[in-house]
Amino acid sequence: MSAFDEIRILLSERADLNARLALIPYEGTPEIKDVNGQKYLYIRKRVGSRVTSTYVGAYSDELYQLLLRNSREARELRRQIRKLDKRLAELGYQEGELPSRVIQNLDFARANMKTNIYDQAVLEGVATSFPQTEEIIENGKVNGMTASDVQKILNLKHSWEFILDRDVIQAKSDYYILCHIARLVNEGFFADGGRIRGVPVTIGGSSYIPPLPIESVVKEHIEDILLADTDDIDKAIRLCLYTMKTQVFIDGNKRAAIIYANHYLIAHGQGVLVIPEAHVSEFKKLLAAYYEGEDPKLITDFLKTNCWKTFIAGSQ
Repeated sequence: MSAFDEIRILLSERADLNARLALIPYEGTPEIKDVNGQKYLYIRKRVGSRVTSTYVGAYSDELYQLLLRNSREARELRRQIRKLDKRLAELGYQEGELPSRVIQNLDFARANMKTNIYDQAVLEGVATSFPQTEEIIENGKVNGMTASDVQKILNLKHSWEFILDRDVIQAKSDYYILCHIARLVNEGFFADGGRIRGVPVTIGGSSYIPPLPIESVVKEHIEDILLADTDDIDKAIRLCLYTMKTQVFIDGNKRAAIIYANHYLIAHGQGVLVIPEAHVSEFKKLLAAYYEGEDPKLITDFLKTNCWKTFIAGSQ
């Protein structure tokens, strides 16, 4: 393996670890405080040169054990990140500077991440409300939803955190990035959800039966899209629609396709692409028609008009 290839893999792994770290709701050392005979739990952590103490809740054995597990997990993730940083330094890797517009786009995407995840969840048929989605994103759990739906939302958060990592956004939007995103959206559902599909599938609401994808062909088609002489938004939409129609993976293709398209779009400072809740029904009809062979211009124009969110440089 060349040093370049190893650096690309290490950066992807580091971004994944950082995304997992961001998912931990209570990161720090748990401490118990006694106030007027009542026990309360706090999280103590160092932020810069200051040590902060954040209230979590009234003491219970269950909550205390959760905080201890979170603390152990965070320490292990940080240990692995330090190990990767050491190896990257040995390979001569140095952090690259991002263009100011890409930095603004990252901020824009983070500011809208909860809404984007909610819209994606609705597209997938997850029975959730925005407050429930927000609660899951912030605390990792919520009452009144199935474990499967909660997991899908957490996986979406994990995937968005991954592509919004500064290292990952500098990586090429290639087949390997797509596979990693698919692995994240399928986490907890399939042991290897980022591997190219090897079994036949059907698509609900459509007579279209996608043929088995061939890895070399998928790589070539993605490369052709990336090299095409078209606008960035057109490339992002083509990457998205190609992934969906090809059904590259056993499941989660729409989720992976949208996040993959956003990796390309954000890396070029061109906003984000997400199907808003109000347009989900129309999008599904256009997508089914696209699968059946309709002119792709219909769904492309729809996505540009209704699903492409841009920002003005210097503001959000």
